Amino acid sequence: MIILPAIDIKDGKCVRLVKGDYATAHQVAESPYDTAAAFRAAGAAWIHMVDLDGAKEGKPVNTEIFERVAKESGLKVEVGGGIRHMKTIEQFLEKGISRVILGSVAVKNPDLVKEAVKEFGEKIAVGIDAKNGMVATEGWLEKSDVTYTDLALAMEDAGVRTIIYTDISRDGTLTGVNTEQLGNLNRTVSCNIIASGGVSSIVDIENCIDLNLYGCICGKAVYTGALNLMEAIGKAGEQIC
Repeated sequence: MIILPAIDIKDGKCVRLVKGDYATAHQVAESPYDTAAAFRAAGAAWIHMVDLDGAKEGKPVNTEIFERVAKESGLKVEVGGGIRHMKTIEQFLEKGISRVILGSVAVKNPDLVKEAVKEFGEKIAVGIDAKNGMVATEGWLEKSDVTYTDLALAMEDAGVRTIIYTDISRDGTLTGVNTEQLGNLNRTVSCNIIASGGVSSIVDIENCIDLNLYGCICGKAVYTGALNLMEAIGKAGEQIC
């Protein structure tokens, strides 16, 4: 299993939110570049980055930060937030981003996902963010009438190989990953599943390993010291993939 430490960017700063509420944004690190370097020093191969401004505005805002991290950190970078067009996907990949995450468009414009997967294959991931099992979009500000499993099945049919699943109610809360929903999702589709939201300790890493998940994103727990990143990577037996 791969461990993906997370950096969320808002107003050019490294922040964390609680349950996706922008009003709870608080800075957790001085520099995204120094933070990425520290993640690599701890043994990380990947980094998960989100453009919070982009997710809210429906277009990338902090692009230069992601591209610089990809260029300088030595890490494989996956990026999501506000990506709505093929041209944006192309530009990110041309600038060294390893994987582009499509979120809201998976619900609102599934044809774009199909086109992107046809063109870029495994470099495309879909982020499924849900609350009480129902998918939310536009930076989690809008709710849909689509269940997380129905969307996952549709994305599998579209050829998507990697799904990042976030339980919004747990994100940034340090209350543990939603093993029930993650397990259900992993049984429902053949896609690689990456867990996101609620990681609180090494126990969550062990739970994700037991579920045979592809990856686990760690955010607040790393910044607070509740989770030792090097220990998590060692436990997961991380491979560069």
